[in-house]
Amino acid sequence: MKTVVITGSARGFGYAMIELFYKNNFNVVVTDINENELDKAVNKLAMIESGGEILSFNVDVTKSSDIDVVIQETVLEFGGIDIWINNAGVNQPNKPIWELDEEVINRLIDIDIKAVVNSTRLVINQMNKQGYGAIYNVEGHGSNDATITGLSIYGMSKRAVTYFTDALIHETKEKNINITIGKITPGIMITNFISTSLGDGKKIILDDKTKKIYNILGDYPETIAKFMVSKIIKNKKKYPKFVFLSNRRAAWRFMTSGFNKKNYFE
Repeated sequence: MKTVVITGSARGFGYAMIELFYKNNFNVVVTDINENELDKAVNKLAMIESGGEILSFNVDVTKSSDIDVVIQETVLEFGGIDIWINNAGVNQPNKPIWELDEEVINRLIDIDIKAVVNSTRLVINQMNKQGYGAIYNVEGHGSNDATITGLSIYGMSKRAVTYFTDALIHETKEKNINITIGKITPGIMITNFISTSLGDGKKIILDDKTKKIYNILGDYPETIAKFMVSKIIKNKKKYPKFVFLSNRRAAWRFMTSGFNKKNYFE
């Protein structure tokens, strides 16, 4: 039986994915910094019929020691890690660069960049010992060099994740390491992520133009997770990239927006 670990998986996209893996009889490892949300997620999973088992960890992804505990305890319980998804991340306050506090910038970089690098560094060593495994990193706004005022540091972090993943692919190819390295590009998800900064921080006030774009292009995490988990489970490629909001899909959404009106902000 295969085992999947997802960081930041008590809520939103992370939970939507972990639930689907569990329904597909995976052993699942739920990790989150919010202990209350973690307990809720585990209780919800426990009500689902599955051939898999559940482990959970209250984790701060910025602490390598926390990640190391997840890896060691998961291996001890299940014998190995088949899939690791670096999903945990936070948004920034809707402000231009010069209005952001240094503390906010450092916190976002610690979670959205450094935690991805250090988690990957630790889990890839475990997968090397096993001789198998797959690591997926979640892309986002900025991965394709797009810029929007108020998303500068977040966009920078996601561009960094994309470059880091490409560099990881290059190095594993060169060193002939038998590990799958993939990218998950979910597009715009309608969760509290888009309306709060730094996880459960202050509310972000979205302008009408931004709301209109989100209403046209956005989807609930359950919809995107269904697409992604199916792709991951079936994947045979060594370096896959799974894109939910493709250019073709985005164009179709704009073309049909007059007929398919949605309002996620009512």
